[in-house]
Amino acid sequence: MTERVDFYVLKSATPKQRWIFACRLAEKAYLSDLKVVILQNDLSDAKAMDDLLWTFNERSFVPHELCLDEKFDAATPVHIGLDGSKLPAVDLLVNLTERLPTGLERYARVAEIIDADLERRRLGRERFKSYRDLKLALDTHQLDQTASN
Repeated sequence: MTERVDFYVLKSATPKQRWIFACRLAEKAYLSDLKVVILQNDLSDAKAMDDLLWTFNERSFVPHELCLDEKFDAATPVHIGLDGSKLPAVDLLVNLTERLPTGLERYARVAEIIDADLERRRLGRERFKSYRDLKLALDTHQLDQTASN
């Protein structure tokens, strides 16, 4: 059951900054022995996130796998996919999609990363309202583009 949803609001409108922040969240969770799912909008974005997890920080290693079907290695700490209902239940879901994720009950915590792009902000507000309607605990963190937590 989802305990809370954190919205991380970046000042930058650069999509890559959202993704790098998602990598940092995944790394922090991994180093805390938590399991993570990162949801992307499409196959191209999922593959780009797979590549970015290898390169976003030359001093870190985040074990992960790209999961495009219902087959996954449960021992892998970080999974990247397109459909949350087909991925393992984990401690943290990082939602980089434009929609409310399915299977919310499978994730203890949800992280939404919003940047300064007007359309992504609008869609983020809609998801915020949906989470509020589900009576989930919500928290918002205003960050600058260099935030690393």
